[in-house]
Amino acid sequence: MTVLPFNDGWAYRRPLGPFAAAEAGDVVPVPVRLPHDALRDTERRPDVPGKGAGAYHPHGAFSYLKTFAVPAEWEGRLVRLELQGAFRRAQVFLNDEFAGNRADGYARFLVDLTPFLKYGEDNELRIEVRSGEDSRWYSGTGLHRPALLHVDAPVHIVPDGVTVSTVRIEEDQAVVDVVTTVANAGLSTRTVIVSTTATAPDAREVERDATPSTLAPGETAVVRQRLYVADPQLWSPDSPALYTARVGLGTDEADDHVVSFGIRTVTVDPRKGLRINGEPVLLRGACVHHDNGPLGAAAIGRAEERRIELLKQAGFNAIRTAHNPASPAMLDACDRLGVLVMDEAFDMWTRFKTPYDYAADFPQWWAADLAAMVAKDRNHPSVIMYSIGNEIIEVGSPHGARWARRMAEHLRALDPTRLVTNGINPFLAVIDELPAILEAAGGGLNEAMASPEGAFRAIGSSEAVTRRTAESSAALDVLGLNYAESRYEQDRELFPHRVIVGSETFPSQIGALWPMVLENANVIGDFTWTGWDYLGEVGIGATGYAEDREAVAALEREYPYLTAWTGDFDITGWRRPVSYYREIVFGLRTEPYIAVLRAEHSGHTVTMQSPWAWSDSVSSWTWPGHEGRPITVEVYADADEVALLLDGREVARGPVGDRRPMLATLQTVYRPGELTAVAYRDGAEVGRTALTTAEGSPRLTAVADRTRIRDDDADLSFVAIELRDAADRLVLGDDRPVTVEVTGAGVLAGMCSANPKTEERFDASTWRTFDGRALAVVRPREAGEIRVTVTSPGLDPVELAVTVR
Repeated sequence: MTVLPFNDGWAYRRPLGPFAAAEAGDVVPVPVRLPHDALRDTERRPDVPGKGAGAYHPHGAFSYLKTFAVPAEWEGRLVRLELQGAFRRAQVFLNDEFAGNRADGYARFLVDLTPFLKYGEDNELRIEVRSGEDSRWYSGTGLHRPALLHVDAPVHIVPDGVTVSTVRIEEDQAVVDVVTTVANAGLSTRTVIVSTTATAPDAREVERDATPSTLAPGETAVVRQRLYVADPQLWSPDSPALYTARVGLGTDEADDHVVSFGIRTVTVDPRKGLRINGEPVLLRGACVHHDNGPLGAAAIGRAEERRIELLKQAGFNAIRTAHNPASPAMLDACDRLGVLVMDEAFDMWTRFKTPYDYAADFPQWWAADLAAMVAKDRNHPSVIMYSIGNEIIEVGSPHGARWARRMAEHLRALDPTRLVTNGINPFLAVIDELPAILEAAGGGLNEAMASPEGAFRAIGSSEAVTRRTAESSAALDVLGLNYAESRYEQDRELFPHRVIVGSETFPSQIGALWPMVLENANVIGDFTWTGWDYLGEVGIGATGYAEDREAVAALEREYPYLTAWTGDFDITGWRRPVSYYREIVFGLRTEPYIAVLRAEHSGHTVTMQSPWAWSDSVSSWTWPGHEGRPITVEVYADADEVALLLDGREVARGPVGDRRPMLATLQTVYRPGELTAVAYRDGAEVGRTALTTAEGSPRLTAVADRTRIRDDDADLSFVAIELRDAADRLVLGDDRPVTVEVTGAGVLAGMCSANPKTEERFDASTWRTFDGRALAVVRPREAGEIRVTVTSPGLDPVELAVTVR
């Protein structure tokens, strides 16, 4: 098989019907490199139909165009287009003839172009995508994942035709099965030799096998080979060792299939929990949406990898791909870095959540879309669980349970090596019984909405949920519970064979939730909502104040809110205070952490702070203009008491855990200087940390995460732009516009700050810093040197170079 990169040479425009196309001489398509999200650059407006769910973006409809040459020697071969993600309702036309389609915007699929090709000349490819009010968050619109072109000889290994799985691990060897599917699309019987070579992480050959296979015309054959790898290096989150299998048919080496795999086993039970290679593992999980902030929905490889790198560095060892299958690039990163994956298929089944969503397509496409997910995932050792849904309303009904069983068994038939789960929200499962449930719990619907955490607890532990979700839950290997930790201990008694994962939980509650995971062997981990801030569902984590006259007292906030403003990381990749709190709760950090509630809101009345929110705080002791005023300081520490020192003199002291576990809230008065937090346990100091006020005028800084990148469609350089003082301290309270100019061998792919409420555009070259920071993303376009110049009025410019190889 020859697989050709197919991401360059594209352009996009609005779709044109046959009559409009005849008069479209003045329509000039915009050149782009895939992956690409066309919706990102549309105008956001407060009156769009989808409102804040889609970050105030309008409906989208776009045509992607590409002209490509088809050599005459391709005649007699099979030519297929692979689209790893086209959101949404993609239709593929080649030379103006319909070639294929896919409803789901996240499914990877192949389209056979062979019948429509013109050999020895240029061919015109057009892919149309349409979206709008079909997602509960920002989905983007476009060819948001890579495209590839497969060119195969008549006798060939089919796409996704090599599957590698671990049969067993012994003391001195691992037994591995390699299953290869070969097809004969020719007109004569052929015998081929299926040759497999396995190499270790250090590129040593460790095993090989060769098996003859005879195929009649039109026949497909499955060839099974069992390999015995001596003294294997096992894949695990702490040691993600990757082997390689090269499988060929004894023809051109370019036609070989090369597959990475890990040798590992996964088991789960309610007494010993989750085990990887026999070793217990608790999932320190993050739910992540698919967008990449300033890149919109474009899943460019380096952006996916960077997110996984930063999440793992912050203490996460697992992600849940909420609520759609992950991109191959993200799974590749998880394989390399040792991050476990719950790969999720659907956000809805047959019941709509938005006016035009996938529920209209589910009955026809569910089986094919699950098969596509498995074909993409099954060689990735990081993927340990398939999720068949998120907060599905139907799970509380008998016929919904039938759907759950059908999907679970379909997945097991396709891949018996992985666990099956489903993220159940008890609130939705019994939504028709809510008034009676809440009344029985001693409150009504209005009281429940005033305290959502208490409502979720009451509903989750109710008899109605126990009764109505029992059948659909029994179809699973692991029951995912969204906001239903009240069932952890209860289900240990009611359902002693049930294994649970907290598939979605409130970030503000992790201090109470993690001890529950540790105390209940039937619970294998916790996935917070969310690990990374995202576009859409705007403002669900924002703090509302009575003094803000423009604020709307609703969970989703008013225009121009852009992001959800929830997550351990903001959209620039900067860790927020909750991330450090979580790291301490996980037992991975011993040093305390200081967060300060924003001084400009001191004394203001909080009117809205949902359980998806954290305190409105930052880690800074620089608050110009607030000298002598009261200020609130939070200290996160695994301790029982904390003291605050300002320039060595104690200014406050208080207990840890009054409001939240491992958190102390202290009141003092702001004065510049060095603020030190000292943590004590049983009267003995167990850690300290400090913040120092920034001094003098800020200077502009710009640092690239990588100054050497590849000349391909998957690489990027992320440039962190910050305002810092002479001692390199981050300066808050002096935000200003910064402009980025990119010349040479690259382009500015996107720019942003972490500001959740802004009208600024990701395709602009000027943004105002937020909390002293902004981010520019640079994409290569050819080999050479990229020059990045950052300027801001009144500050010295900064220049840096990125080499493209």
